[in-house]
Amino acid sequence: MTGRITPGQIKRTNRQLIYDYIYKSERVSQQDIAYALRLSRPTIAANLTDLETDGMIYRNGQQDSDLIGRKAVAYSVVPDYRVAIGVELMRRETKIIAVDLYGKKIERAVIQSEYTNDESYYKKTCEHILKFIEDLDIRQEQLLGVGFAMQGLISQDGTTLLYGAILNNTGVTIEAFQKYLPCPCLFIHDPEAAALTELWYSPELENAIYISISKHLGGAMILDRNVRPGKYGHSATFEHIQANPRGALCYCGKRGCMETLCSMNALLGQDPPEPFFEAVRNGSAAEARKWKTFLSNLARMIYSMRLVCDVDIVLGGHLAPFINEEDIRVLYQEIRKCSPFEEPDDFLRVSKMPSHSITIGAALVYIRSFLDDIDTAN
Repeated sequence: MTGRITPGQIKRTNRQLIYDYIYKSERVSQQDIAYALRLSRPTIAANLTDLETDGMIYRNGQQDSDLIGRKAVAYSVVPDYRVAIGVELMRRETKIIAVDLYGKKIERAVIQSEYTNDESYYKKTCEHILKFIEDLDIRQEQLLGVGFAMQGLISQDGTTLLYGAILNNTGVTIEAFQKYLPCPCLFIHDPEAAALTELWYSPELENAIYISISKHLGGAMILDRNVRPGKYGHSATFEHIQANPRGALCYCGKRGCMETLCSMNALLGQDPPEPFFEAVRNGSAAEARKWKTFLSNLARMIYSMRLVCDVDIVLGGHLAPFINEEDIRVLYQEIRKCSPFEEPDDFLRVSKMPSHSITIGAALVYIRSFLDDIDTAN
């Protein structure tokens, strides 16, 4: 007979349920698990013993109780039972981060290295990653994988860079790194990695368009708490919407793309953002005019996006820490000038995670996969 649930499946399901509950509760007793999951005490006790033996959970003191008698043992997940690595490859530097099962940073490193699309670069980058892992004393069995955040469009299976005009690396495959690293590897589009981090730290976020405003402009579509890259990997690539055919030249070869109007390169060139925004906030007329023009362009882009998909807009990337409440007010004002509809002031959000969001997101791909099925890495 097909469709029958086997004892092995029931056992794996109970193990997953108990681990998930401990993970989400962070510190919990056997009694709490029994009450929440409606499982028998023997089932819970056996699973706690197995999980503790496997090194996945540990006894974390005793749980406070109003009951008279011996206090209950509290259990917690071992955060570094499994670890994932996120890597962001940029033109002049490589960023590496290690995160635990809660997505928390264990360590981070920034290495100055000029990107070149050749074997020596890929080998040297992997040597840096291996040294980073070795210095943290991460054992091979702890390591879930390495996610590489790339400035370009990625195939659905995460193995191939389909479009890499920024670094001139279209066609590079994950094998360039995989052959030097002793764990699974994959590529992820950098704004999609940032959007994954946003989802991780924003449990209330269901549907949104994530705008990454960094040196380059990028974005990701979030639907039902998942990042949706689209059929061919270029969903939410609004940076290449052509706003002015006679405008500045974009790296894609067209003129007047939103990239040339709403990226930090467009706003500041190679200048650092801090002096510019200090001048804006101090009332400098020249910088204030430039910033207002930037916000006006950004508002028109947001308006166009909301005509296609009426969801929240998350403003992220390196620009996020510099956006204040007055800037949001101006954006709403400029959007209303464009729109024939009544526009509320409740759909713009500034990212909760503007720092390290890309590297963390590249690692979270593996953390999420593990948490969905804790036995896959055993």
